[in-house]
Order: sequence, then structure tokens, then C-alpha cells
Amino acid sequence: MVYHLHITNKNYSSWSLRPWLLMRVLGIPFDEVLHALEETGSFRQPQWSAFSPVARVPCLHVTAHDCEKEPLVLWDSLAIVEHLAEAHSSSISPDDEKNIYPPARAARAWARSATAEMHAGFAALRDELGMNVGLRIALPGADSASEALRADLRRVGELWTDGLARFGGPFLAGSAFSAADAFYAPVVLRLQTYLGSAELLGGDRERVDGYVRLVMQLEEVRAWVDDAIKETARDPPHDEDSIARPGRRLVSDLRAVV
Repeated sequence: MVYHLHITNKNYSSWSLRPWLLMRVLGIPFDEVLHALEETGSFRQPQWSAFSPVARVPCLHVTAHDCEKEPLVLWDSLAIVEHLAEAHSSSISPDDEKNIYPPARAARAWARSATAEMHAGFAALRDELGMNVGLRIALPGADSASEALRADLRRVGELWTDGLARFGGPFLAGSAFSAADAFYAPVVLRLQTYLGSAELLGGDRERVDGYVRLVMQLEEVRAWVDDAIKETARDPPHDEDSIARPGRRLVSDLRAVV
């Protein structure tokens, strides 16, 4: 099979990062197809309907090597992950098996649940701490965060602590990187952008801080960050939403000069 992964600007798109990172870390080859945001203020771009039924990314096209059939199209990050878990299982691809989820039953159940929780939840975290890889923004203080954001970050830290303690680390569901790590990696990047946000994480501080360091040291995460800060495209509404909320202060902009 040949994979074509459609994504958008790496500085802004947390959903693009998730399947991209999973496939890179696990060594699943794919062609990256990057579509820059053309209409600002939205991650739904009408022109993307040419390859995505919902005009959003990520969108994975799967074609046979002979290219005679229409591609399979998966237009949701969790659907992409589940397809990869099936396509690279031992029963279907014994010579190209990839552990999208851990092989152990208990760890696999936990990782699936954690992945789905991120996919479906944490609305305040997404809204109040939007993805903006190249910026460093000082928050006014932990006490100024909304109760919903505080609850989301508390839950993230507690979930990380539970996985790390239960399965022994260093990754969330055990010794190997899985879909759960891919789905929470954008949170780690948000913690770098919004200075002081890590103070709101729940759970065991030593375990949580160690996990953040581990993710930031991954070669594939560093590659994404490097690409993000080299981008010259800007989405002014997104930048304003990141910076202009009451009490916030832009500390630095690491992105390439336009």
C-alpha cells in the first residue's frame, strides 16, 4: 500500500501532527502532502474538498501499488489510526506489523481509551491554548485560567501519571511509542508555547515533567518543530487568538521572518 497524508501548516495544526508523528516514529512510509491555509481563521478550507469529504485535514489516501483502484480515503485522525492498526496487524501484514497500540491487552485497552479521550474531549484546552508552535506567550498566572482549562490540564497530568505508573514508561502505555503518545504530543508542544501552563497539570510532577522532556527530545518531534518555525505563512486570526487574550504577553516569536 502507498499512503498519502494530507496535512496543513505545521505551526498551527495539531490534528495534522497526530497521524504524521505516529507514522514517522513507527516507520510507516508515506508521502506528505502539505496544503497551506488560504482562507484565514478556519481549518475548514473549501478547496480541500478536492481530496477530503469534509474539507479538513488530516486526510489519508491509501492506494494499492498497482494504482488501478480508487484510493481508500480516511478523513479523521482517529479513523486513520484505527485503519493503520488494522492494516499493520500481525493477521493482515505479518511481514510489516506495527504496534499502533501496545500488544499487551491491558495496555492496549488503556491506550485506546486515552487516545479516544483526547479525540473527543479537552475542549477548553483546544480553545484557550491553540496550537502555535513558534510562539512563546506568557500567561497572566495560574489563578487567571478558566476552571474548564484547569480541569482539562489537571486531567491530562493525571492521565499521563496513571499510564506511566501503570505500564512502567517511558511512554504512556509502556516501553514503546503508541497512538496515545501521538495524540498527546500536541499538548506537550502547547506547554512550550504557553509559559506557565505546565503548572496546571495534575498528577505526579516528576513523572509528568520527565514525559514532557522525552517527547520534546524525539527526533520526529524536533523535525516537526523545525519545519513549523521555518514556515512563513501566517494566520492572523489564529495568532491574535493565541496572543490577545486578557493578560497575555508575547515573549518571543521563533518563526521565520516573513
